[in-house]
Amino acid sequence: MTRPGLPKLIATDLDGTLVRSDDTVSAYTHGVLDRVRAAGIPVVGATGRGPRLAELSRNDIRAADFLVMAGGGWVVDQSDPAGPLVLRDERLRGEVLARLLADLEAAVGPLTVMVEASGEHDAPLWGDYHPSWPYPDRFEARSRAECLSCDVVKAFARTEDHHVDELLAAARRIVSPEVATLTQAGLGFVEICPPGVDKATGLSVVAERLGVDPADVLVFGDQPNDLPMFGWAGWSRVAVANAHPEVRAAADEITLRNDDDGVAVYLDRLLSR
Repeated sequence: MTRPGLPKLIATDLDGTLVRSDDTVSAYTHGVLDRVRAAGIPVVGATGRGPRLAELSRNDIRAADFLVMAGGGWVVDQSDPAGPLVLRDERLRGEVLARLLADLEAAVGPLTVMVEASGEHDAPLWGDYHPSWPYPDRFEARSRAECLSCDVVKAFARTEDHHVDELLAAARRIVSPEVATLTQAGLGFVEICPPGVDKATGLSVVAERLGVDPADVLVFGDQPNDLPMFGWAGWSRVAVANAHPEVRAAADEITLRNDDDGVAVYLDRLLSR
């Protein structure tokens, strides 16, 4: 459906949506996002990446006024002249995660587990290394006890016997949303976040700060962790062509693949019409 006028806020996922398969963002995409911002529309990067990757995220979406990171658990206002202002910082208690993992393993078998414990720049994940993890340079092997000894930004879990979507469905039958938010972002791991944390609740922090109604928000995404913001935003929900089937089904519109600058092509047409 073609809507009149322009949205009042635009949020896009990064990996698999804005960022191409070679981990770059094209000059064309940066240019279009600059035009969006020049048109007076705030831009938000909404990503599963944790605060330890804030610098990388800022470089990937330079026009962003806000970053919603850690799947919604860490929100920062980058527009303040005094410097970045953290608006939300949620953590999952280590003892809660320990009980949750014990319940999961009793049902599905041994898990490979990693935790994101630190928000410091380029801090490594801790835990059990798995060869499928795509970022081995930011990983440090640590015991389960060490991983659960502190509050964490989020945790990652997988098993050899389940596809990630099957494991996510099983985990959601076992773990109450009052205990933790469970999702997956296309990395082959179930992501375990604090309760009440998702991209919709993270974006709502931004929208409330700006006085923007969700009905006036345009969002882009590709993975199940984008579904909450697809359910929350009302101006339009746009999936890239390479998106997970559930995301494509929830979308109002489909744009080109991330490797074909689908977000920028959509926004370029929107600004030009």
